[in-house]
Amino acid sequence: MAFLLDGLDVVLVKTRFPENIGMAARACVNMGCPSLHLVDPERWDKEKARPLATPKGQDLLNGVTVCPDLSQAVAPTALVVGTTARVGGWRQSLLSPGQAAASIVEVLARGERVALVFGPEDRGLNNEEITHCHKLVTIPTDPAASSLNLAQAVLLLLYECANAVRHNQRKESRGASDVSRGSGKLATAAEQERLMESLKDMLLRLDYLHGDNPEYFLMPWRRLFTRAELRRHEYDALMGLCRQVRHKLG
Repeated sequence: MAFLLDGLDVVLVKTRFPENIGMAARACVNMGCPSLHLVDPERWDKEKARPLATPKGQDLLNGVTVCPDLSQAVAPTALVVGTTARVGGWRQSLLSPGQAAASIVEVLARGERVALVFGPEDRGLNNEEITHCHKLVTIPTDPAASSLNLAQAVLLLLYECANAVRHNQRKESRGASDVSRGSGKLATAAEQERLMESLKDMLLRLDYLHGDNPEYFLMPWRRLFTRAELRRHEYDALMGLCRQVRHKLG
């Protein structure tokens, strides 16, 4: 069975309440998203989630994948989009839901996988978790009532993604698709993370990175590689460069 949002993984990080997982599962099936992953949930009780998922969401709940950490959950994906209500600091270049949906659907159209990541209900994604995200999206709300229920946020962003897919399908049916296919497969999140670790090691050896928080100073490099949408052959070339520099440095 084909789903409208095949290839899109909704990833819920450290969710506190199984009822919210059930409602998120319902949002997924409403919008045609067949994949739900949980990262280190605080309380995971499938039976408490079932009544909120409705009959249509039961198969999705039965297929839920539980991972110990975010890096494992997003490892097979080519694009990781994190959600945030906070701005500033590590959270730069925030996308609107429509912009995020366009980026997501462009990658899905190439046959690549995408992860859409949501943080815990009470505090959202932390800075360490943000480093695993290639792009960040925020849902604009009234400042006087800015808090969204987890399932509401899932539904809103999946709705935007579903609309973007339908828009592209209409263009393709008229022979006017402008979805860029690129050339070559994108590097996966796991490969991009290995590249960042190699780059960090190289820059530390060169004394380019220093201080107590090298991850913060790596953020511009992460953003650069995200904008570049690294292909597999480009990843191989950069990994080779890092290895050669480390070898020369002894």
